[in-house]
Amino acid sequence: MTPKKLLLAGIVFVATAGVWLGARALRHDDSETTPEAMLSASASAPATPMTIRFFRDPKPAAQFAVRTIDNRQVTLASLRGKVTIVNFWATWCPPCRAEIPDLVALQDKYRDTLQIVGISEDEGGPEVVRKFMAEHHVNYPVAMMSPEFEKLFPGVSALPTSYIIDRDGRIVQKHVGMLSAAMTEAETRSLAGLPVDAAIERVDQTQKLALGANAQALEIPGVDLKKLSPAKRTEALAKLNADSCTCGCDLTIARCRVDDPTCSVSLPIARRIVDEVSASSR
Repeated sequence: MTPKKLLLAGIVFVATAGVWLGARALRHDDSETTPEAMLSASASAPATPMTIRFFRDPKPAAQFAVRTIDNRQVTLASLRGKVTIVNFWATWCPPCRAEIPDLVALQDKYRDTLQIVGISEDEGGPEVVRKFMAEHHVNYPVAMMSPEFEKLFPGVSALPTSYIIDRDGRIVQKHVGMLSAAMTEAETRSLAGLPVDAAIERVDQTQKLALGANAQALEIPGVDLKKLSPAKRTEALAKLNADSCTCGCDLTIARCRVDDPTCSVSLPIARRIVDEVSASSR
């Protein structure tokens, strides 16, 4: 082969190699944007921090002194300097029972900075509550609801209801419905001055009853539950909070009555349930 032909072949080889390497590099760049690569990148990205909402102008909690079912006295004054959760609940309330293990774990983990106080709405007496506490290893004080305590915390119309009180004795949040373990821990850490990966938002309080996750209504608009005995009232509430309304709302009868007291379908159903429970021999 002549020198001229050798030079031409070399030029062709170099050009071909350059095209091949460029195509390979392009394919490599494309592979970095495949769904698998994008998924891997998103998995390593930091999660968005949660948002904690506290009342903009928190009011002082009423000074209380309650006698627990194991005959100890708990006062709000003695809890100053700690984050306090006053948790209204009942043994017959499914979401109340479901959140108990989280509250027990939270109390154990933050025993130096947090105090949970349970207020039982059970009308069957303290023995039922003592048995439940023993079976579920409840590690915080529990007292029975009383007319005096009800005046200090008015407006508990559903269970569970939890008041979050800061270290200065101010009510900074009220949760109606089952607590979120992650959110409750974040609230506790924030109020205790501990590091927490969360944004803080200040919100105005509202007087409207907003039933949270799985909340069990204690008061049913348009329905008289006072005529029932404590046992029958508990039975009726359990049924009203479990049975579905047939108006098309996809809610329980209790929630439909709370959300829409004008509903003409849920009202007669609710009253019929109360009448049937009242007439039953149990």
